[in-house]
Order: sequence, then C-alpha cells, then structure tokens
Amino acid sequence: MRTTTIRELKHATSTVLSWVAEGETVEVSRRGSPVAMLSPPKRQSAVVRPDFVARMQAIYGDTVLSSTATEVVAEARGER
Repeated sequence: MRTTTIRELKHATSTVLSWVAEGETVEVSRRGSPVAMLSPPKRQSAVVRPDFVARMQAIYGDTVLSSTATEVVAEARGER
C-alpha cells in the first residue's frame, strides 16, 4: 500500500490516480494522520446470458418454424 499527503495528491493527482488504476490502495494523510483511503473499484463479473439458440434447438430440433426465434421469445414474454 502506498501513502501520500494531501499536498502531493493536490499537485500530482494524475500520478496518484495512476497508482490506484494499477490496482494499488493509497492512504492519504494530513500532518501524519491518515484521513482517506483511495482504492480501485471492484471488478464486475461478465453478465451471463441464456443461450437462446441452444434452447430453441432443444425445444424445436430441426423443425422449420413459421416465425423467427425472436418472435417466439417475444410471444413467450407476453410482448405480442
């Protein structure tokens, strides 16, 4: 963990924020006493979406439908 002063943070904000962007937590102090902690945001995991193509294949197999999969899904959701 790196430390910095308020003065350094004020004059070299880009440098301090680059440390944070690289994943480091930075402690900001005033007159030797810690007053703040700067830390990188938590990484969000990727959104897992359902595999609609596989679902349609499992339900209908090789049957040729009179409507598209989008229309079938919209109808199942009550949007049509």
